[in-house]
Amino acid sequence: MDVLILVGSESDLPVAEKAKAALDEFGVKNGIEVASAHRTPDKLDRLIRESDAKVFIGIAGLSAALPGVIASKTKKPVIGVPVDVALSGLDSLLSMMQMPGGVPVATVGIGNAKNAAHLAVRILALSDAKLAAKLGK
Repeated sequence: MDVLILVGSESDLPVAEKAKAALDEFGVKNGIEVASAHRTPDKLDRLIRESDAKVFIGIAGLSAALPGVIASKTKKPVIGVPVDVALSGLDSLLSMMQMPGGVPVATVGIGNAKNAAHLAVRILALSDAKLAAKLGK
């Protein structure tokens, strides 16, 4: 698997499906798992530790801790997708963007999982000539 999409709740799955569809268009191997930073931290730890993914996409609303927790447990790129659950998603967006030094999370627009997938493809294309050719640039 090249990209592991993690969602904090089953209610975030429709957003994750948008990322999956975009990754599938490029032929990027991916998967989706539900694992909450708060409710199922042991499952989340296991998924991160055992994954052979090169890039993680974390999708979450409210406190939106998921991408930051992922980034704290891996040196691989993490892309955060804030979800509009409350406050028009601004709470989630700011939560993902305000990470401490050394724990980076690349954050896309609220609900914009497709852009997260496109960013993941660009990251992967840095070391994959066939994928870079699909990008056309």
